[in-house]
Amino acid sequence: MKKVLLSVLLGLFVLTVYAQDPPANSNTDNRVITTGVPFLFIAADARAAGMGDMGVATSADAFSQQWNPAKYAFAVSKQGIGVTYTPYLSKLVNDIFLGNLTYYNRINEQSAVAGSLRYFSLGEVQLREVIDQEPLLQKPNEFTLDLTYSLRLSERMAMAVTGRYLRSDLKIQASNADASAASSFAVDVSGYYQSEEVAYNDFDGRWRAGFNISNIGPKFKYDEVGQENNLPTNLSLGAGFDFILDEYNKVGVTVELDKLLVPTPSDSNGDGTIGSQDDYYNKSFFSGMFSSFGDAPDGFSEELKEVVWALGVEYWYQDAFAFRLGYFNESEEKGFRKFATLGTGFKYTTINIDISYLFSTSKVISPLEGTLRFGLTFNFGDEYDEY
Repeated sequence: MKKVLLSVLLGLFVLTVYAQDPPANSNTDNRVITTGVPFLFIAADARAAGMGDMGVATSADAFSQQWNPAKYAFAVSKQGIGVTYTPYLSKLVNDIFLGNLTYYNRINEQSAVAGSLRYFSLGEVQLREVIDQEPLLQKPNEFTLDLTYSLRLSERMAMAVTGRYLRSDLKIQASNADASAASSFAVDVSGYYQSEEVAYNDFDGRWRAGFNISNIGPKFKYDEVGQENNLPTNLSLGAGFDFILDEYNKVGVTVELDKLLVPTPSDSNGDGTIGSQDDYYNKSFFSGMFSSFGDAPDGFSEELKEVVWALGVEYWYQDAFAFRLGYFNESEEKGFRKFATLGTGFKYTTINIDISYLFSTSKVISPLEGTLRFGLTFNFGDEYDEY
């Protein structure tokens, strides 16, 4: 992007990413939970994006790393490489994007390893003090590196542990000679269950369930004197069922619930504003995880509003063509993200191609509105008989 849009674009992303104190006159009713590195919430792969941004309890694929790495122990192919590309704010600019590269290897019947790189580019911006000045080019970006080990605890149950390194380089060196990238680390703990194929009256079926506690890690700062930011520690729970209608047709239905394990902003000192002087800012990440289940000022009713849910449907014909639908819902008071999605997938020999599209259904338009997301998977090696 070679436009002088620095004030608009960086303003937009700083408000989103820098999760710092609200303005001094902020209303105490504004209790939307904010965290650092929010790009981790963006669905990187087109299959999950086509089903309402879900993946904790769907069947295993190359992109399980973001949603539930425990699924790798149930992968059908021995090895796989997945590549995705997601344009961001595509209606405004053409060089902000999220890229994802994933590799997994199912070592044996019981275990698998995986690694991934997620890279979020905020494009190229030009800095000028006056219009005819030679511009200084900056390329702010963020990325994560993940490593996973997944182990099958029984024939039908697996768990995984993931280590993650995060780096956020959003500072403008022209305005701060000491600017440096912020970094942190995190851990995910996940589990996945997949039943045997069960015979019913008119069809066969298979149950699926999963959980993932992601981004467990310490707070971090974007600068030495700035506010500490929570990582987007998140609890995902999901369940699904595959309707195996015959040897050619299969329909999978999945529901997922997500809750941030981050303290709810509250005016604990009663000064009429929510800021760094309040207790929730000073909780450690570990205590904040547990208190997040009961710290909403309006009690259980507000805690329920902090739970987002998604519903997804996936139809496969001959394991060669897929059609997907999904819906994602978040409370109006906690972010107001509501959107419908659709997607499709094609499989030819060892190659999978996935595409998805998003429609906003609320007044808050998604940055991914009208964006096509693409995914490409290469499967190779021996296949395991999981079905």
